[in-house]
Amino acid sequence: MIKYKLKCRSCKNVFDSWFSSSREYAKLKKQKYLSCNICNSASIEKTLMSPSVIGTKNPSTQEKKDEKYISVKKQISNYQKFIKDNFEFVGNNFAYEARSIHYQNKKSSKGIYGSASKEEIKELKDEGIDTEIIPWIENNIN
Repeated sequence: MIKYKLKCRSCKNVFDSWFSSSREYAKLKKQKYLSCNICNSASIEKTLMSPSVIGTKNPSTQEKKDEKYISVKKQISNYQKFIKDNFEFVGNNFAYEARSIHYQNKKSSKGIYGSASKEEIKELKDEGIDTEIIPWIENNIN
């Protein structure tokens, strides 16, 4: 199968059409079976096309997205490593521990990190307790 971008010379409509081969396209054009889907004119011609070739040097859109995803994932992993090395993990007690530090003026050598619901984060911010949400990626690589 081959896909051609066709153009009507009468109304300038551009449309795509599939053919079993280039020979089939030539045969149908010669017999005037090709027509514009807008004005019904048989004055149809192929336009310039760029073939879709596998293995070109330019990466596809999906490959670019994959590369960007890998880059962002690596950067998040670096942040996670920094946080794990420099902060104390408090698990699901994050909101409680953050309030304890804030209201009881606890000074600790390390900051804290853990899990909290969106509602808990909103409440902490409403109380003037500085918090940040950081995306967390579980590393499932063995």
